[in-house]
Amino acid sequence: MTYAISQNCCNDATCVSVCPVNCIHPAPGERGFGSTEMLYIDPAACIDCGACADACPVDAVFPVESLTGPQRTYARMNADYYADTPTPEPATDSPNFHSWSEPAFTRTLPADFTAPRVAIVGTGPAGMYAAEDLLLHTAAEVTLLDRLPVAGGLVRYGVAPDHPATKKIGETFARFHHHPRVRMALGVEVGEHLTAQEVAAHHDAVIYAVGAPGDRRLGIPGEEATGSISATSFVAWYNAHPDIPADAIDLSTPRVVVVGTGNVALDVARILLTDPEELAGTDIADHALEALRASAVREVVLLGRRGPEDAACTRPELLALTHLPGVHLVVDDHDTRIGPAIDAAGPEDKAALLRGIDREQVDYAGLPGGDRRRLVFRFHSAPVEVRSAAEGRPAPGVAGVRVTGSAGQVDIGAGMLLRAIGYRGAPVPGLPFDEGDGTVPHEKGRVVGRTGTYVVGWIKRGPSGGIGANRACAAETVTTLLDDVANGALPQPAHSGKAFRRLVRRRNRHVVDARGLAAIDRAEQARGSRSGRPRSKLATVPELVAASKTRLPLPR
Repeated sequence: MTYAISQNCCNDATCVSVCPVNCIHPAPGERGFGSTEMLYIDPAACIDCGACADACPVDAVFPVESLTGPQRTYARMNADYYADTPTPEPATDSPNFHSWSEPAFTRTLPADFTAPRVAIVGTGPAGMYAAEDLLLHTAAEVTLLDRLPVAGGLVRYGVAPDHPATKKIGETFARFHHHPRVRMALGVEVGEHLTAQEVAAHHDAVIYAVGAPGDRRLGIPGEEATGSISATSFVAWYNAHPDIPADAIDLSTPRVVVVGTGNVALDVARILLTDPEELAGTDIADHALEALRASAVREVVLLGRRGPEDAACTRPELLALTHLPGVHLVVDDHDTRIGPAIDAAGPEDKAALLRGIDREQVDYAGLPGGDRRRLVFRFHSAPVEVRSAAEGRPAPGVAGVRVTGSAGQVDIGAGMLLRAIGYRGAPVPGLPFDEGDGTVPHEKGRVVGRTGTYVVGWIKRGPSGGIGANRACAAETVTTLLDDVANGALPQPAHSGKAFRRLVRRRNRHVVDARGLAAIDRAEQARGSRSGRPRSKLATVPELVAASKTRLPLPR
């Protein structure tokens, strides 16, 4: 019995490090690592030890025999990878039974190495991978800061609620919240409560892991109309992010247009069309679940500028979408290039997953009616204008989207436009910023012109790569930081860690520490248990702060 990696693969390569026969690829250091959409187990080399399944932080590894229905496809995906990428054999004079790369020792710390005191700004995956690296491999003291009064970042607020296995990586990070060398100060924002200079003055080094909170714009007329919003905001809304009010999303329209074909576009389309009762057992925001139960949305149109062969999503996410229960999938066959591209797709091409889906030239003149839910893929189409109508609204609202393609322009009647064309980093007060790509200029994580200041994650490399990609990214930054410590390149902090904690309390009397975070976790789980859910998230800062100050679950 062999194992296979499935949809939830996070690419952090924990499984690679525990495999005794080196049968999981691409591994760190190999050319494809970080660029493939997932890792793959070689069925010919797997010895059925199960070490990878035990180590996987997101429950993505399963015995092939246990895969059923659409999941069986992942057994083929794993095997297909090795059809074109054969497993390397060990050298003939090697004492090893399996091929291994040469060992590399990228860190050599002196015997008198002085452990640094490091502040990490941001508690999402990038920040927590950096914290994990420091805590497991050095005696560093770590201060975790976050502008929100709860930890988690992208894991809490970016992962779709119907992907609970992916969220499990948060449990891996959570074990460091109570580490004896960790101090937490949640609800503290650099640039509001503290300056970057003040944080630096109390630590040997500061790592910024603030992600890419912004979104990219379409730059077309009418984009500012009510109902034209970013997928970033929609994702935050259904994940109970405090920045997005509960009433921010209006689902009274029968049709929604989503611009983009990446994983985020697929996420929002799937949430809009999934039977709300299927989401009732997840940690979706209470207000979002209520709104989806009353939703009028019956059709989602996914717009792709290019053809099906160039869809930006990963194969696992597209495969899951094609098996969405109760949803009729259609490929709009308006362009003569679409059908041939799907038919000619090879087994490893994403477009092949659309083979067998109905194709028709869709009429968008009217709005969909009835109870049938439908998802339309419309490729080779670009939005050029958002049409507005002001009836019954305080501001002009979306009435439709004008798109252009090879056959000219067509108007798609819709009451909502979601742009899912990418995230974008925002300036960090006190740090340099590259407006062109939305990142902080750096050299292997070391911020240019700022001694002792480092970046990791999307603010470092741009909004690319999933959760697991941050592990290698964090390792590079931490290696650079430790080199600077070992070389004596960092200035001594002017103040102590105790002085920093006093300063934080003076600036914000509602700071949440590790005990407060645990209280929030218990309160949310208690709320969720009343309705059979894993948790019911608190959706506002006052609610989170109040929960952090009690040691009992919140009352009804």
